[in-house]
Amino acid sequence: MTSPDSHRVIDQRIDRVVPLTTPALLHHHLPLDAALTEAVLDGRRAVARVLDRADDRLLVVVGPCSVHDPAAALEYAARLRTVADRLADDLLIVMRVYFEKPRSTVGWKGLINDPALDGSGDVNTGLRTARALLLDVLRLGLPVGCEFLDPITPQYIADTVAWGAIGARTVESQVHRQLASGLSMAIGMKNRPDGSIGTAVDAIRAAGVPHVFPGIDVSGTPAIMHTRGNADGHLVLRGGNDGPNYDAASVAAALAQLRAAGLPERVVVDASHANSGKDHRRQPLVAADVAAQLAAGQRGIVGVMLESFLLPGRQDLDPTRELEYGRSITDACLGWDDTEGVLDDLAAAVRARRATPATTSPTPTSTPA
Repeated sequence: MTSPDSHRVIDQRIDRVVPLTTPALLHHHLPLDAALTEAVLDGRRAVARVLDRADDRLLVVVGPCSVHDPAAALEYAARLRTVADRLADDLLIVMRVYFEKPRSTVGWKGLINDPALDGSGDVNTGLRTARALLLDVLRLGLPVGCEFLDPITPQYIADTVAWGAIGARTVESQVHRQLASGLSMAIGMKNRPDGSIGTAVDAIRAAGVPHVFPGIDVSGTPAIMHTRGNADGHLVLRGGNDGPNYDAASVAAALAQLRAAGLPERVVVDASHANSGKDHRRQPLVAADVAAQLAAGQRGIVGVMLESFLLPGRQDLDPTRELEYGRSITDACLGWDDTEGVLDDLAAAVRARRATPATTSPTPTSTPA
């Protein structure tokens, strides 16, 4: 019971409060059926086997920077499924289906927060739209990957996800490390925007042990979460303010930091962000350098991330102009044709790696982009 004067001190900067649907109700309306449940579990097991090197394929997380148009994203998924089947012997392809966009200052915060792209903030519709798309992608036969930003959102969508990430801006957050410790899939920890690897290594260690923290359960009820720890944490190299970190020397240094921390020596290389200088046209150059490392026997690289959509580049979100179908409204992405070529090259590198002794002391194979 609140005091008669509580209105004077509570929610003084809240304009309005809208009831939020519960995870259980959303799951009821958009259920993960038995077949899709098995697909998610199969995807999680496959990712874990690649991370543990029980499967010598390369994990590739590829898709739009952030989904803004479910129809275009589903068309992309249909194309990706065909390539995933063709390259299945060499690549474990997971579709990047990101719905939350972290912002340094202001801007569109993603499909869940603003599905109408107009600042109206209809989160209930955003959650329904996001979950419906995830189910559609699963029905096509693709595992799903996403970044977890809001600590409440996972109860609504995490049951569909095979691979997850904690982003560069939140990797130092205790809240996100605790969240990762209880998530049911492998979690990649990105290095900080300034390039710090140690912060991400600390995050992997922190997420690997049990935690107790407040959250919500699937019914939407406030609850105390007791986690077991996540043994499938791994490092994602995305470059930093002082330059890229995908080259062989940087990869070797990152693996050495993991070894010194007593963690599995495995990294995923993000070909976008600071590794490409935020220039989508340089992603193939990054991927080519990584492919050369793989072909030379580097087994510490277990995965690659690519930002890719139907059309190359990006466009501004302009309320006075109709958006171009299939082009990103956040970070610039590779177009489909270039994406398919990069995937073919990565698959060829995996085949070459199988015939090559493991690299023990990597040396740079090219100049970083």
